[in-house]
Amino acid sequence: MAEFTPIEESVLVLVTPKMRALLGEWQDYLQFEKSVSPHTFRAYIGDVTKFLTFLAEHTGEDISENSLSDMSLRDFRSWLSRRTMDGASSATRARNLSGIKNLLRWADRNGHLHNAAVSAIRGPKLPRKNPKPLYEGQIEQLFDLLKETPEDIQTQRNYALFMLLYGCGLRISEALDLNIGDFPKEGFLRVMGKGGKERIVPLLDIVRNNVFDYIERRTVKTDKSDPLFIGARGGRMSQQIAQDALRKMRRLLELPETATPHAFRHSFATHLLQNGANLREIQELLGHASLSTTQRYTDVNAAELLKVYKAAHPRD
Repeated sequence: MAEFTPIEESVLVLVTPKMRALLGEWQDYLQFEKSVSPHTFRAYIGDVTKFLTFLAEHTGEDISENSLSDMSLRDFRSWLSRRTMDGASSATRARNLSGIKNLLRWADRNGHLHNAAVSAIRGPKLPRKNPKPLYEGQIEQLFDLLKETPEDIQTQRNYALFMLLYGCGLRISEALDLNIGDFPKEGFLRVMGKGGKERIVPLLDIVRNNVFDYIERRTVKTDKSDPLFIGARGGRMSQQIAQDALRKMRRLLELPETATPHAFRHSFATHLLQNGANLREIQELLGHASLSTTQRYTDVNAAELLKVYKAAHPRD
């Protein structure tokens, strides 16, 4: 499992003992009650680290609960301006603000402090980004390349992993968190998604067969509690290994930089939509909390239809 790395001691020395305890409770809330992913946890910790460092310099004193309560709209804007001067993009600043709001709203709900200005601060306006799926032909290219060296166990592992991402629409973190005992011999796969929300997805024969072929060829032990996908040293496979493997493949095939592990999930949803699945069904399969998140795939599909139309229509 990926690690949840807490706020570093070099930052905690900037806060009062009472504030240190508050931050510890907030981190426990994120990890154990909210059940955020390690990626989200790291992002929030990074946001708060930058924020506390700025505030300590801004006020010239140790950060306390009163320091956070007394922050004005101007103070928040000064912090966002500093992030801009540091080179942070609009998307990064928006995420930074999200992490700070999470902390302050949690502290307010639990009676630790109240900041009247945080609800008034607005982050930078961001353009809506549509998912970047791969074409079916590009998916086939990737899998054909993996088939060229079937005797290599790491290649077979990557083939099984990417087939699982594309065949079930999993996030890369969801796939890598699976243990052998989590993978069924038939039927449906239970997936633990964001916020500890469980969903069930159908398991295609080709996906199941490739995963079990990989498991059978592994030379290390295969107890039910062992990771489903492992690295070269036998530990749980990291996202970085999957990203590096796909990066090498897309260079060989001259695919766009958007050909990432997450693109398999986007492709899963887009290709289902193109072949007649409705948005509600896709929402359930992806584990989206809101239908509006799934609706982005209709924009992708409409854009692709328009591209085909312009290329094929005789009067264009």
